[in-house]
Amino acid sequence: MKRIYIYLLATFICGIASAQPDKWFKKSAKAVFTLKTFDESGALIGSSNGYFVTADGVAVSSYTPFRGASKAVVIDANNKEYPVKSIIGADDVYDIAKFRVEASKCQTLREASSTPENTQVWLLPFNAKSAYSCNSAKITAVQKVANDNDYYTLEGTVVENTVGCPYLNAAGEVVGLLQPSSGDDKNTQYAVGASFATSLKMTAFGMNDAAMKATNIKKELPDELDQAITTLYLSSTLGNATTFVEIVDDFIAKFPQAPDGYSYKAQIMAAKDDYAEADKMMLKAIELAENKAEARYNYARMMYQNLVYFPDKASQAWTCDKALDQINQAVAADPQLLYMTQKAEILFISKRYDDSYNTYREVIDKFGKTPEAFYGAARCKEMLNDSTSFVALLDSAVATFSQPYLKEAAPYLFARAQALAGTGKYRQAVNDYNEYEKLMPAQVTGQFYYIRAQAEIQGRLFQQAINDFDRAIAKNPDVFLFHSEKASLLIRVHLLNEAIEEANECIRLSPDASDGYLFLGLAQCLKNDKAHGVVNLLKAKDLGDPQADDLIEKYGK
Repeated sequence: MKRIYIYLLATFICGIASAQPDKWFKKSAKAVFTLKTFDESGALIGSSNGYFVTADGVAVSSYTPFRGASKAVVIDANNKEYPVKSIIGADDVYDIAKFRVEASKCQTLREASSTPENTQVWLLPFNAKSAYSCNSAKITAVQKVANDNDYYTLEGTVVENTVGCPYLNAAGEVVGLLQPSSGDDKNTQYAVGASFATSLKMTAFGMNDAAMKATNIKKELPDELDQAITTLYLSSTLGNATTFVEIVDDFIAKFPQAPDGYSYKAQIMAAKDDYAEADKMMLKAIELAENKAEARYNYARMMYQNLVYFPDKASQAWTCDKALDQINQAVAADPQLLYMTQKAEILFISKRYDDSYNTYREVIDKFGKTPEAFYGAARCKEMLNDSTSFVALLDSAVATFSQPYLKEAAPYLFARAQALAGTGKYRQAVNDYNEYEKLMPAQVTGQFYYIRAQAEIQGRLFQQAINDFDRAIAKNPDVFLFHSEKASLLIRVHLLNEAIEEANECIRLSPDASDGYLFLGLAQCLKNDKAHGVVNLLKAKDLGDPQADDLIEKYGK
């Protein structure tokens, strides 16, 4: 009798366990959907299952179908189709994704807490017709993975096409999502914990995550403002204009009271030559900004950059005076280095060189001696035709660096070299060019060697000039100018055989140019081969060389 009682009790308990899905099946089944993804051409590339997490359309499913996808839809239990709007988070190692669909009033499932071994659970398939469709399984192992999330091993069988479907406990709470099978053992299943899936979220650097980059579906911005601002900045540096525009629009929609989105939108509109709209966006950014000075500086800088690089288009909406008004207000509120330097730059492009110089001097007096400030002041003196002050200020810029120079000094050495050459101090210019070459050996070009050769010629450093022409030609062997200038110099120093070789190279490179024939003819005449020389001088004359007549007159007798 006792054995019969125990048997009946066990049967009764098993009956309760096997009947558990009846309690939650009808309502829970409405939360499960099937996911389909498509490539850019509209071809189906993947499918899975999942369930809704929130009533406003946040859902979880497998990640794999999203790889390479440009579009995705979910089909709910009522056979209604909803497009996937954005990806919120993804993990390609554990094959889970969290995303948002364009839906509202979705049926959702509750999430279970960590579930121990030997717990009985049921797999709820998509479009299940009854509770008997739920395959029962038992948790045989629980592992902690990825930030202390659960990963389950289960004993039980499943039907086909149920990857991504949820395992529910007796209370109808989601324990985990079914993972793809990984072997021939049809009785062993795996599930990633529900809390792992629902905890996925976008971070500031999420756009660069490998899983996110592998899908073309739009990514959702982080919920935290500071993270979203970082995402904005990073997106602006990636070079994908279409994606950047979408992210900026999403940022404005999500954080309408943050000025950053309007500032970036203004940049986009300015790039489209819609300066009137850019103006509206920047004024909105200033209105919302807590730091008005910074917002006005950003506006002034935007106007400045567009007036410098796109003056014809930008000047239709913006003027230097308008930019100056904004930067003056920024400086009045916060006279910091960045703002005052921007003011000096705007004054410079306004051709108010004395005012620009005075502002640079104020920057130097208030914030110390920097090469940038001295260089800016030097440019003002250059435009005022004060060559003495121009060179002196470049001396001051270079003097801010100690020897041996670092690479940061290179642009100022180059600028001073050009200024010294322009004032007839050729050998000093060559010294600066030499220092520049030491600092920037990988960046020097054939044009650099050509420029230094010109200073060397003026400084009567002829052999150095010939060597520089050789270096220029080695970097750019087909540049006619380099060969022509070298041929001229070789004649000047009476290296006539070399001059003839170089002149022939000029003719090879550009047979319709007169220089090659002029230098060849002149070199031949200087070698007393006047018969051939005059013929080539006549050819140079035929090609329009103005110097040929005098040479023919001199050597043709």
